[in-house]
Amino acid sequence: MSSPSSPIDRLHQDDILMIGLDFGTTTSSAMVAKAKIGLNCTTGRMGFSNPDILYRAEPVFTPYSNGRIQEQAIDKLLGNWLDECGFRPEQLFSGGVMITGMAARNDNAEIIASHVRSKFGDIIVATADDPSLESWLAFMGGTSVLSRFHKNDSIINLDIGGGTTNPALGINGQVISTGCSFIGARHFKFKPGTYELIEVSSFGQEIVKALNLPIKAGDTLSQPTLDQILDFYIAGLVATVTGDYRLFNTPVGQMHEQVRFDLKGHSNPVITYSGGVGELLYKHAIGEPWPSTTFFGDLGIDLSKRIAAHPLLSQNLRTHTPDNRGRATVYGLTLHSTEISGTTLYLTNADDLPLQDLPIVSRLPILACAQQMMDALELARKSSRGACLQILPLEEAKAPELSDIKAFGDRMASVLEDTAFPASLPLALLVPNDYGKAIGNYVSRWRNLPLNLTVIDEVPDRTASFVNVGAPQHHIIPVSFYGMQ
Repeated sequence: MSSPSSPIDRLHQDDILMIGLDFGTTTSSAMVAKAKIGLNCTTGRMGFSNPDILYRAEPVFTPYSNGRIQEQAIDKLLGNWLDECGFRPEQLFSGGVMITGMAARNDNAEIIASHVRSKFGDIIVATADDPSLESWLAFMGGTSVLSRFHKNDSIINLDIGGGTTNPALGINGQVISTGCSFIGARHFKFKPGTYELIEVSSFGQEIVKALNLPIKAGDTLSQPTLDQILDFYIAGLVATVTGDYRLFNTPVGQMHEQVRFDLKGHSNPVITYSGGVGELLYKHAIGEPWPSTTFFGDLGIDLSKRIAAHPLLSQNLRTHTPDNRGRATVYGLTLHSTEISGTTLYLTNADDLPLQDLPIVSRLPILACAQQMMDALELARKSSRGACLQILPLEEAKAPELSDIKAFGDRMASVLEDTAFPASLPLALLVPNDYGKAIGNYVSRWRNLPLNLTVIDEVPDRTASFVNVGAPQHHIIPVSFYGMQ
């Protein structure tokens, strides 16, 4: 039972709960929101309406010791968040966990994911080191509203944390490009209040080697040495927003580039920020003083000062301010990581859900031929956990004719029969319009084929690698994508 002051007391019977947990190189945070489900008056799809943030955990330092996650500390942190929220895990409709940067290295991600599942259950999507998804979420959680307001402007959001910079380019609220580099504030760790070096990450060591800096743990770094390190980071950020890849084509630059960011021909975009560095920048922009020297034990403050003084990188700090700033990723994770189905579903057996980590092995047009289907299903049967096929929308988002749906279903049914597709292997179809039940009936020959088939309708097209299909709730199904491309 929740306490009288618990946020859960503001939950109504028709509300659903969503949670986001973000474990990064420097800090970890949590957020819980409630929303109602209904038809979007603009798109006509089922969607979340009127989200209300019930709980925001204050960011805390991600518990490390010598680069390893401390299991007891993680378990205690998750327990504290659960107690403060006041809800039971079975009340969750959807959720996401982002484990990124240095928190995802070694076996840290597996440790965190294991503890999350033990506390919150299988409804949580544990996503480790998915840089393109992190870039997308940070844009959606911080800059999407601003982007829709300035609908004709291209905007790059730079989500700068302790281990990575995750850029995303968007127009009118839609992300069109993502990337990731290992430019971050915590590759050099210091004794707070000083520049006494405690630890250097493997990426920081590459910079030390490339710049021929004679430094080691225990040294106090001089200002010229700090300037050389910061010069490299600033040059990387400038290269990101200008599309000049010369730095990232050098040996040390290649080491720092995880996913190349493509400007898609957009020049002079608006630049916004999120993450810990974004939080510092926008506080400075409204006149708040900088924190004291290495207050957080890293280069976050120094990097922020250099960005604020740079004519290109700082050009929009006071004219375009995004929402949520330091919390953009966890906000995006809570409210934007999950899509919801329509109501015309086809389920062989609802008890088989949820389905976790289904690879999306093919994106098929509704007019796909039998050979295309055969190729897709051959890939699907190679996945021991099952697989997902995405059915693509027609041009201009027109709904297909019933004859198209019937023909597709008949062709796939024939291929399933001819190839003796395993009856027990989960097969999920994601369709963009409200014909899920119809196509499921045709594919299964009106439930006469032995199939473990789930068809989920009204799911927007996303180019991703994996999907998690939740258990039915409120007559709909939550669908979470990751491995964004």
